[in-house]
Amino acid sequence: MITSTSNETIKQIRKLRDRKYRDETTLAYVEGIRIVIEAIEQRVEIERILIADSFASEPKHIDLTELIQKRDIETTHVSDEVFRSLSQKDGPQGIAAVVKQNWKTIGQFSQPMKGLWVCLWEVADPGNLGTILRTMDAVNATGLILAGNCTDPYDPAAMRASMGAIFTKTLVKSNLSDVVELVKHNNVFSVATSDAANVGYRAIRYSQDMLLVMGSERQGLPQEFEAMCNQVVKIPMLGSCDSLNLAVATAIVLYEILNQVQPG
Repeated sequence: MITSTSNETIKQIRKLRDRKYRDETTLAYVEGIRIVIEAIEQRVEIERILIADSFASEPKHIDLTELIQKRDIETTHVSDEVFRSLSQKDGPQGIAAVVKQNWKTIGQFSQPMKGLWVCLWEVADPGNLGTILRTMDAVNATGLILAGNCTDPYDPAAMRASMGAIFTKTLVKSNLSDVVELVKHNNVFSVATSDAANVGYRAIRYSQDMLLVMGSERQGLPQEFEAMCNQVVKIPMLGSCDSLNLAVATAIVLYEILNQVQPG
């Protein structure tokens, strides 16, 4: 059992709070029973599982032991004090994991592009990003393209908001020009949202295989994205506010797509 907060392994794990270190190591720290189980069940590459002393005596730990043993995952037991030094949660549950990040590239897309995809342009808020991933899981979307300077889906706040959905969706890093080329060469049916659009989001027919493009919280979408899309739609705003939260707006359109392609 590790009992020192200055242990070298613990210090390296603590550094995963920093995005630069996550990018360098391609690792991430996830915490909580539900998200650790999701990582195990989705066969995420797990470097190690951390179990606090107090959690080791919980009945829930016994339930997890079989899962951990089946995957032959390295397990590290730590004191409660050490675990608290790693945790960014109030009332930590005492279980966490260090996982390998999993990214795809535009070049790995199948031809033609299949399934429901979401592209986010320069999403800045990790809570929004995690919530969008959770909604995508709910509607059984295939994957997420992060275009431009986006927040990190492996940020602890994004992973908490995703409730484990980060491990169920394909993640792609890209840029504006590559996404435009992808849509053009794959003849992908694509829809963008804009408050300046003339067509309501419920007035068009969506496809089972398509790309939904959503803009940044502050600046919306570049003209190049709107120009590449088959349709640009708006969500009606009847009050005095001029915009919706990005995660809410994305969820509204995703559920309209679901309603049309899988009615009932």
